[in-house]
Amino acid sequence: MIRPSTPDDTTALIAIADEIGFQPNELEELSEMLSNYFSCDSNSDRFWLTDDDNGPVGVAYCEPERMTNRTWNLQLIAIQPDRQGQGRGATLLRYVEKTLTACGGRMLLVETSGLPDFERTRAFYAKCGYEEEARIRDFYAAGDDKVVFRRVLNAD
Repeated sequence: MIRPSTPDDTTALIAIADEIGFQPNELEELSEMLSNYFSCDSNSDRFWLTDDDNGPVGVAYCEPERMTNRTWNLQLIAIQPDRQGQGRGATLLRYVEKTLTACGGRMLLVETSGLPDFERTRAFYAKCGYEEEARIRDFYAAGDDKVVFRRVLNAD
């Protein structure tokens, strides 16, 4: 079941990120992002979703791109490693797309690393209908490109 994330999901969502290889500084940033989101100052445009199967097993976070006409960024999508390969990531991504389409979202962007370790991630986005739109060489570090994928949701 995919549902909006709640404050009670925070520990489990951080654990999923840890299991898939987030670094300590990234886990700290994720914790801050969740804390800010669940605070009173939460921006209603952005959203967190949880794939719940008797507890959180996946997470997605999406926010609008500032100063654009209905362009959104998928900042995070992750599935617990022992639940990967079951179609959960694709289902969660489609849920994000349907949510954005329903609210008039025009385009969804997602970025990932160009390193060989992320080949499976890039193949996932391509399989889900995303096209590689840009590559910024040495973005994350020397030899680690930023690869941006794009999918048009509403072509009006």
